[in-house]
Amino acid sequence: MNTNKITHYSIIIFFYLAVLYPLWVRITSLQWGFNASFLPNLFPLFGLAAFSMLWLHSISGPLEPFLRKHIDLDKFVHITANLILICIILHPLLLLATFNFNIKDIYLAYGVIFIRLGIIGWTLLITYDIGKALKKYDFFVKHWNTILIVSNIGFLLTFFHSLYLGSDLQSGPLRIIWMFYGITAFLSILYTYGKPILVRLSGRYK
Repeated sequence: MNTNKITHYSIIIFFYLAVLYPLWVRITSLQWGFNASFLPNLFPLFGLAAFSMLWLHSISGPLEPFLRKHIDLDKFVHITANLILICIILHPLLLLATFNFNIKDIYLAYGVIFIRLGIIGWTLLITYDIGKALKKYDFFVKHWNTILIVSNIGFLLTFFHSLYLGSDLQSGPLRIIWMFYGITAFLSILYTYGKPILVRLSGRYK
């Protein structure tokens, strides 16, 4: 097996582990059964999966030249973007179903601040999928980069939402991993969208 194939499979394995490990931690830490605990056990899995895949998207920005040499990055983004959309729809939907669609009970259980932070983050995140669906229109093509920035801000807000509300993220190795995800995501987004601005500014003042 040559070096390119080793690198290719190493990247694929890393991507899978980045998403599956948080899910494995939650799944193995709970007792499962088709009873009243099923939905409360289930809905956080979609939040964990969505955030982990979004993290992979964020770090792919600075690593894009390297990744394109070894994997089909466009295919990866396309597949995971669809999975993320499914996850970010199911996560709040199953939470609402857990509480019989009673928002007040959700606020009582989790607190108002970080639930609302999650709602804001979700709203900003979904702009990506709305923009992608309407990209045939000039307005969305023209403002696509702005849509990406808004969506990434939503992603960062969901980091705080998950870090403070996720029962699996309050201690142990998964909290450390989540902090790592959050910090590296912020730095990656800053690099991806900040670097072009700095290049334009430096060119202007030459």
